[in-house]
Amino acid sequence: MHSRPAAGAALALLSAVTFATSGTFARSLIEAGWSAESAVIARVGVAALVLAIPALLSLRGRWSVLRGNATSIGMFGLLGVALAQVCFFNAVRYLPVGVALLLEYLGIIFVVGWMWLRHGQRPRRLTVAGSVAALVGLAFVLDLAGTADFHPVGVLWGLGAAFGLAGYFVLAGRVDPRLPSVAMASGGMAVGAGVLLLVGLTGLLPLHATFGDVTFAGQTTSWLLPIAGLSLVAAVIAYLAGIAGTRILGPRLSSFVGLTEVLFAVLIAWLFLNELPTGWQLFGGAMIVAGVALVRLDELRGSPTEPTPVAPEPALALDGR
Repeated sequence: MHSRPAAGAALALLSAVTFATSGTFARSLIEAGWSAESAVIARVGVAALVLAIPALLSLRGRWSVLRGNATSIGMFGLLGVALAQVCFFNAVRYLPVGVALLLEYLGIIFVVGWMWLRHGQRPRRLTVAGSVAALVGLAFVLDLAGTADFHPVGVLWGLGAAFGLAGYFVLAGRVDPRLPSVAMASGGMAVGAGVLLLVGLTGLLPLHATFGDVTFAGQTTSWLLPIAGLSLVAAVIAYLAGIAGTRILGPRLSSFVGLTEVLFAVLIAWLFLNELPTGWQLFGGAMIVAGVALVRLDELRGSPTEPTPVAPEPALALDGR
């Protein structure tokens, strides 16, 4: 009995670690001449195909559930996959991977504002405290004193990723619980890849890629290595480990463990890209993570008279997303 929570925590941590590698893998492709849109299409397209078989098996005899959730899957693909990942991968062109991911995680705070403005769910004190802490942390991460060097365009891309993540959080609370997570993940990624490809073919989005050697972790290697890392490690393994961990721990507890993705992303970028935020940015990042954790804690407390949005399963979380 005691081994199940431990196994769930281990799977959730594996999901966080593997999701955290996406920015580092994507950076090697983007620096080699890939557009962010092409990197996203490759990542989610391959992952959708790999997850297609388990998704189909999970839906046997329940095709009506899939039809009934077609709109939710489509919106998830547009916001949670296409928008969030394109913005995040564009953000890492200008910002350290850890900073870009911290900006994306502000999407959790965006949800608080949305639920207040749209549904009248006024945040309680703990949520307000967490939101304030995250916003103060954002000021440090953006280094308003000007000691760090990054492009404001990257900040805008990072906030765009936060908007996409917020859209996913809102959608996740409305998904039919009968819809298997693996089907939601595979279907959403297929929609995201398909939409980006169609829009790219019209010329509205840049689609370009190089198929020669790339530089990864200071070494010259084939472009297939970061593609395999993005699609198999940062998507397939990350999603499946997250799904299994969530089924053991539950979505809310797993979402707390998922916050370690930010820390792992900073560590991985440091090890492989020699990329580390400044001391003040690390302090700000800690405040953002603490603020998000307070919001999560407030959700755990719940309220019988004031509904709170359901936390999404980490298996579907987008790191960059």
